[in-house]
Amino acid sequence: MTTPIPIWRGSPSPFHLQKLDETTFCAWVAQANPGDILEYHRGFLCLDRGNPEQKNKNPDQAQLDEMSTRAFDLAERGFLHLLQQRIGDASFRYLAIARSCPEGQAINFSTLMIEEAA
Repeated sequence: MTTPIPIWRGSPSPFHLQKLDETTFCAWVAQANPGDILEYHRGFLCLDRGNPEQKNKNPDQAQLDEMSTRAFDLAERGFLHLLQQRIGDASFRYLAIARSCPEGQAINFSTLMIEEAA
């Protein structure tokens, strides 16, 4: 089993296994090599994000909701594989695995932060 890498190469990331925001997540995707793995959440994502109709989410829920929505968007656009691994009752590791860039080009950070037109 591959061990998830810290967000930044070299020394361990101060963000590793902490709450990631959407910008930091996209920064990792932009610099990741194909096959690099980031554990972006631990828990039960659908419950931790809160109710989709909830008007006043707490800041942690709102941040997690934005970041996980971006992760799904990037997976749909072919930049990532998303996996989950059970670690206990109602507890999972959520992993993002970097894919090779379409057309073998480097990923532009601004490309990751926009929604692809339908």
